[in-house]
Amino acid sequence: MTGFGTALAVESRKARASWTLRVTGLLLALGVPAIVASLVVAARGGGTPEARAQLLAKLGPEVVAADWHALVLASTQVTAAASVFAFGMGASWLVGREFADGTVPALFGLPVGRRAIATAKLVVHLCWALLVCVALVVVLAVAGLALGLGPLTGATAAGLARIVVLGLLTALISLAAAVVATLARSVLAGVAVAAVTIVTAQIWVFVGGSVWFPLASPALWAMHPGSVPAGALALVVAFGAACAALTVEAWRRLQLAR
Repeated sequence: MTGFGTALAVESRKARASWTLRVTGLLLALGVPAIVASLVVAARGGGTPEARAQLLAKLGPEVVAADWHALVLASTQVTAAASVFAFGMGASWLVGREFADGTVPALFGLPVGRRAIATAKLVVHLCWALLVCVALVVVLAVAGLALGLGPLTGATAAGLARIVVLGLLTALISLAAAVVATLARSVLAGVAVAAVTIVTAQIWVFVGGSVWFPLASPALWAMHPGSVPAGALALVVAFGAACAALTVEAWRRLQLAR
């Protein structure tokens, strides 16, 4: 087994045993469908008139239909915000736990290079994000069927597939948290970056900013695919790749004493 293969096996085992990743993944995969299901019920006439008015103001008039389109639209909006924090926390924990647990000195005595270890951590992060996104979409589909929204159509399946892609693009954006967690040697610093990312993206969308802004373009694309060019999404991938490269380089240059 190569050095990277060994590092990947070890980091995968750590991830499987991590309660942080388990709980974070479950909260996203189950929490988003629970929130969206309650929104659909409210759109059907549940709750007070005031709550219904607030719902329409936040999610738009299309949610009133309480159909598959409304479920996908609401899920996209909730996922766009929730996944940034969830995946940012996961990325921050994966690269920052060595500093929090005080195991960084031991890394310098391993036969596997720190570059390989950092790369393995990032690969595990993306694989974990993919599994969480797939689980989220499956639960959403089950929730929609349980709510009696009718059979799945091709348009609905395409909308659910976009949520998976949205999650993966968000996972790439969240690698900014990995960079900061490494440089600051702190898990909380990375989590703070994830929180700032959410706020920045929400403000950008609210003021009608350009679709070329990497932090906001995935959510805009998922809600309105035709409004975001492929180049804007490629910029998101480039942003994530740059964050990954910076993280790996920071780990390669890591020193015991700053």
